[in-house]
Amino acid sequence: MIIYGIIPARFGSTRFPGKPLVDIHGKSMIQRVYEQCLQAKLLSKVVVATDDDRIMNHVKEFGGEVWMTSPQHQSGTDRCAEVMAQHSDAKCDVVINIQGDEPYIHPEQIDLLCSEFNEADTTIGTLVKKITDPTELFNHNNVKVILNKDMQAIYFSRSPIPYNRNFPEQEWLKHSTYYKHIGIYGYKVSVLKELAALEKTNLEITESLEQLRWIENGYRIKAAVTSLESISIDTPDDLLKIR
Repeated sequence: MIIYGIIPARFGSTRFPGKPLVDIHGKSMIQRVYEQCLQAKLLSKVVVATDDDRIMNHVKEFGGEVWMTSPQHQSGTDRCAEVMAQHSDAKCDVVINIQGDEPYIHPEQIDLLCSEFNEADTTIGTLVKKITDPTELFNHNNVKVILNKDMQAIYFSRSPIPYNRNFPEQEWLKHSTYYKHIGIYGYKVSVLKELAALEKTNLEITESLEQLRWIENGYRIKAAVTSLESISIDTPDDLLKIR
């Protein structure tokens, strides 16, 4: 199976412009993400997908592979889809969409996601992590997910789900299992093209979560449980913490 790891990277982040090029202990963020991805055993190729010449030139300087895409994309999924449309002759079976703002992403997580596609019926994959801290459960910045018995995601929400009506909130973690979504996706290439063509749905707009569009349109998202989590750099304050 041929699996591409694609790292969407844009310069014009609203909360942190130029984020991919910031220095973290002597290397840019995008270089650190790229080098972590190279350590994944199951990726056949690692590519940065960007809309900015500065990022493109920088990736080339450190010896990485980079492909240019449109500046109009609203999600990493759309950027990955354009990459595969531009390179339709590439012999690629699966694309892993890797966050460009996690400089210390674990290669083991990437390989775990890749391994989900050993099952023939997996068309979209992602990762989840069990929640053990109440502050994570009730933080709306953490996306929660409910899984069915086949380890397929049936809903994502910024609210704590499921709602446990039988116990006070401070006891929910004692009586129910809660999962946090880890924002890395894998797609079969044929399905990736279909996802990019879908219109936004009401649930997606309501929760501001693109994966709800896929569920509303009947796609199945297979999930694997990881015990690992990397640090995401969303703001300059996050950068100060990791430094």
